[in-house]
Amino acid sequence: MLMQFLPLVLIVVVFYFLLFRPQQKRAKEHKALLEAVRRGDTVVTMSGLIGKVAKVQDGEVVLEVAEGVRVRILKGTISEVRAKGQPVGDDEK
Repeated sequence: MLMQFLPLVLIVVVFYFLLFRPQQKRAKEHKALLEAVRRGDTVVTMSGLIGKVAKVQDGEVVLEVAEGVRVRILKGTISEVRAKGQPVGDDEK
């Protein structure tokens, strides 16, 4: 009886380590990234909008996308935080 369930248990264990655990790790890293967003950081949103953080509120960020142009976005839509003055890579030109 135990030998019949062993392959099923093995499949569940493999799925846990290959699918669920990496997803949890990425979610933790993204949450830490969002908590570390500060005024002056250059960020990229999931929609590709790049701007400098002007103000951080509870669940929102005021993003300056051009001089004098500010946009309110949800904090969760930030996908990447770039350091101040980080140059744009060759592939992004």
